[in-house]
Amino acid sequence: MYFAALLARTEDGWEASDTELDDVETLSDLTDLAREVSVDEDTVLVFIEQEDAWFGVVRVEGEDDPRIYVSDAAAAARSSYGEILTKELLGSDLDDGADDLDALDLDGTEDGEPDVADEDEEADETPVAAESVPPGPAGDREILADLGMSEKELMALDTDALGEIADSLGAAEVLETVR
Repeated sequence: MYFAALLARTEDGWEASDTELDDVETLSDLTDLAREVSVDEDTVLVFIEQEDAWFGVVRVEGEDDPRIYVSDAAAAARSSYGEILTKELLGSDLDDGADDLDALDLDGTEDGEPDVADEDEEADETPVAAESVPPGPAGDREILADLGMSEKELMALDTDALGEIADSLGAAEVLETVR
């Protein structure tokens, strides 16, 4: 189960809104969603959390490229929304490894022979490439430094990370209204 919220900074403080990620398939979709709630192209933070397994923060400011932080890249890569973030952070490496192995045809079958391993992989929901993602944090560790949360504090977060981030930003109350 996912929790997702948008925090938009305004001249009066932070405004929070929960968000549905049903129509989000790419980082561009997520960025557009954040820009829709932006006031005067100010900072918008997208919080995504999956049942305390991992959390991610995407920071969008105006037309700049989004900045991304994920608490556990390996865990995130195994989930649909986390995969969007880790693919962006790790580049095409997530796809390239699986494609290269397929191209080598090291499974022992002849060309044109059915491959039992392919059928098993199709049944597995976890992308093969997700297994190659290193565990631990990935992305911009200073994503919140100018907003009041240091890299060290961000890296130390574990449970209720989004609540602690919001508290550090002075937005705990507004985040709780959408939880």
